[in-house]
Amino acid sequence: MLRAGRPTTRLGVVSVLAAALAAAALLSGCDTDPESDLSAEEGQPMKLGELLYNVQISRPLNPSDPEDKAYLAGQPPPANDKLYFGVFMTVENVGDTAQDVPTDFTVVDTEGTEFQPIPSDSLFALDLGVKLAPDEQLPEPESTAANGPIQGAMVLFLIDEAATELRPLTLEIPSPTGSVGEIELDI
Repeated sequence: MLRAGRPTTRLGVVSVLAAALAAAALLSGCDTDPESDLSAEEGQPMKLGELLYNVQISRPLNPSDPEDKAYLAGQPPPANDKLYFGVFMTVENVGDTAQDVPTDFTVVDTEGTEFQPIPSDSLFALDLGVKLAPDEQLPEPESTAANGPIQGAMVLFLIDEAATELRPLTLEIPSPTGSVGEIELDI
């Protein structure tokens, strides 16, 4: 035999549980801000503004290596205490308006030494400062960089050889909102 108040009690319990779950989701740190997580590891995408970045690989480049010669086209041999360092990535405009790819990427070692990108004539180079239309991506489909072994466009740095021992290196990417995304590089 059913008691008169029992169905109402079950409905009340279900309502209370639903409200508790909703409150827990709000308090758990769920954030819909696309720039709420400004750090990632190499291989993980990071959205800054309307641009989605994904570092495919980062590594020192050897001017004597046949593959690396194409990445270092036009570059002089580095000084004895320096080396070329390539950060290969894809960049996609996931927004509804044109977006500028930054020019001021920075690689930082654990002692805070900063390295700026250097100009590159390589067919694999990321076109810094270019404007990307909505749904456009870099490297461009069917380009040398997109069809190369890494399938990413390169940002080239000339860094201190000692920086490879001061790991992890971090790639800093400026956002149009003024924040800076940080990708831990795996070298």
